[in-house]
Order: sequence, then C-alpha cells, then structure tokens
Amino acid sequence: MSAHVSPDVIRARFADAMSDMYRLEVPQYGTLLKIVADINRQTADAAGLTDSDARLGVERHGAIRLGTAEELATMRRILAVMGMYPVGYYDLSVAGVPVHSTAFRPVAETSLEANPFRLFTSLLRLELIEPAELREDARAILARRRIFTDGALSLTARAERDGGLDEAAADAFVAEVLETFRWHDEATVDADTYRRLHGAHPLAADILCFKGPHINHLTPRTLDIDAAQVRMGEQGLKAKNFVEGPPRRRCPILLRQTSFRALQEAVRFPGEGSATDGTHTARFGEIEQRGAALTPKGRALYDRLLAEARAAGIGDAQGYGAALAQAFAAFPDDWDTLRREGLAYFRYDARGELPAGEPDLEALIAQGLLAAHPITYEDFLPVSAAGIFQSNLGGEEQQSYAANAAKAEFERDLGAAVQDEFALYAGLQQASIDALRRSVRAAA
Repeated sequence: MSAHVSPDVIRARFADAMSDMYRLEVPQYGTLLKIVADINRQTADAAGLTDSDARLGVERHGAIRLGTAEELATMRRILAVMGMYPVGYYDLSVAGVPVHSTAFRPVAETSLEANPFRLFTSLLRLELIEPAELREDARAILARRRIFTDGALSLTARAERDGGLDEAAADAFVAEVLETFRWHDEATVDADTYRRLHGAHPLAADILCFKGPHINHLTPRTLDIDAAQVRMGEQGLKAKNFVEGPPRRRCPILLRQTSFRALQEAVRFPGEGSATDGTHTARFGEIEQRGAALTPKGRALYDRLLAEARAAGIGDAQGYGAALAQAFAAFPDDWDTLRREGLAYFRYDARGELPAGEPDLEALIAQGLLAAHPITYEDFLPVSAAGIFQSNLGGEEQQSYAANAAKAEFERDLGAAVQDEFALYAGLQQASIDALRRSVRAAA
C-alpha cells in the first residue's frame, strides 16, 4: 500500500495552488506579492538578519464565506485532511456584518513551521437578513446549490476512512477542492434578486448569488506594514485609509492588517431570453504583519485601549492614528516588561548549561542562560476582520446589528467545538518550560 502524504504537505500544496489561481484571477495580487517580497528583503537587510523566517515567504491566509451549516461542516472535514482545525469564534455582527466565523489553521508547532496557511471561514446568519420574505428567498437559493465537487467529497471520505491519502489521491484532492474557491463571473440569480440581496447587505449578495464561495482574498505577511501601505499607493493600489490593529511599536503585538479596495468585476445575470451584464464588488488584496500573542490579561488591556482610540472616531486617518498612538502609550513596549507582567506568551530555550533544581526563569534570563522568544500570534482580531470586510463591500457604512454572539449555534453547525486560542498559546509556552525541566533533570 502506498504511503500517506503528510497533511502538512497537502496543506502546502493547496496553499500554493490557491496562490497560483488567485494570481491569475486577480493580477493585483501578484503586485501585492512583489511589494511584500521587496519590503521583507529590505527590512531584513536593514536589520542585519542573515536568515529570514523560513516560513515568511510562503505564509498566507485566505477567507471565504459560506451559506449553510452543511457547507460549514463539510469544509471542516475537508480542511482536516490538510491538518487545519477550527480555532476561535468571531462574532462580526457587532460591526454590521451578518456572519460569524472561525479560523481553520494548523495547531501543532511543527505544523505551523511547515506551513501556517489559515482560512478565515464565515457563515451567513440568515436570521439577520431582513425582510423575512427576502430571508426565505435566500434560504431557497442555498437549498439549490452544491459548492463541493463529487471528487472532493469522495476523496475526503476516503481520507477519513483510510487515515490519509497517497500521492496521486493527494494531488487529485487539491485539484478538486480548489474548484470550490474558483471565481465564477456568472451569477446564479437574476439581476433583480441580486439587487434586493445587495440592498439587505452586500455580503449577503456575495455569498448567495454565485456558484461557490470563491476565495475573496489571500494575505501575505510582511515585516513592515506601514511601508507596504505606502508602497501600495505608489503602485496604484487604492489602500484602506488606515492600518487596522495596534499602532506601530518596537515590540509588535497581535495583528496589523491593511488592504487595497475590492475590485469592481463584470458579471452576467441570467434572465428570460438573454443574460444581463452587471458588476459585483467582493475580491480584494490584503497584507498583514504579525506580532506576539497576548495573554488574556494582555488582550483585555489591548481591547480597552483600542476602544478608547476608536471612541475618538475613525473617519480621519491622521486623527485616528494620533488617538491610537496616544491610547497605546499605556501598553508596555519592551519584551522584558511584557513577559514579567504576563501580557504576552513566550517560548523559552537554554543558552548554556542550566543549574540543577527548579528553573527560575527570570534569574536564568538575567544570567544569560535562557532566552525568551515571543510566540507569534496565529489568529485574527474581530474588529480588524470586520473593518476589512466592511471597507471592501462597496457602498456606504452598513447598518449595525446588536451584539449577538451565537457560539453554541455556530459550533452546532460546524459539528465540532472551536479550540481556545489562549489555551493553545499557553500550551506552547508551558511545553517549552517543561522541556527545560526535563533537560535539568537529565543533567542532574
């Protein structure tokens, strides 16, 4: 029997295939990749880095939007074949976006290093679509569609049954699953239905009116997002007014994101006798800069300071930037303080022979016998995600919904519980401490 291909390898192949497809569909994405590659090289050279992060050049996250519980549960099964699992729950309704979401990603440290591809996956909340008659139309549209190929479903079931896929099956699996994410410029509803759904919410129209969910952006990771923001403008890409997330810092934390505006793309709507030409706005380009994962204590401080800054208003980019910098002056900006105050997660490794006994982390660091490395944040920020969504839906600011988190319902539709991101980071930190303890005991 042929050996099974590692889920990490399948994930890397899928991420590469997705990137190649999206570059052909959206040429501006190729421009984005060149901008990021140039900035990363220049930043690394300026910092005197002799070898950059091995995963940086291939790191991507994508985003899709699904319509039904069955689609969400099936996507969970498909992504599990690639070693990707649901982490975190995001209620975007608080920002006027009628979806809730999770991030499928690898969770083991070795898998993250192999390829950290993530897929931010949202589920439409039909109960937030008004009026009721339109909600029923949406339900009927979703009942008619099938977004996965027979081949994708068959190979997923085979992987579940056999515990994996061999080389030929793995390549076929990547090709079949890719079809779900492909762009189709022919709508599945007439122009009037599209207009009514778009009036309820542009994102509802994007989810409901096409053959499949189509990838709506792919995001490379940069070492300097402020430089990338400037370079996008120089390359003719219309960027967001400001970078989402925390301000620029000496010690980056969590996640900063920016994007160029979504493209207005030609589509055709079916009709009696002949099709109707129209346009649709959905797909865009995004760049991110990742920093350290914060503890619950650190995240609470971050959320409070961000709320203070946003209370000043976000319409004026320069004013918001000043308010953000002023608010975050209260957030420590050196690694030692972040570690000692328990605001961020760290990985520890020995720099020499450690003395016998229970490791005193701070004493060993002071003696130069132990190094503390911030653990990279692998997830997403609800406000940032909503801000990116909102700015790329076309039209004016959408209506706000009352905060309406529904994690239990989401997990029911998913068919599994989402993992707690804080527990995952705490586990990585504790694993490094446990390894130190084992090495001390072995040397005794």
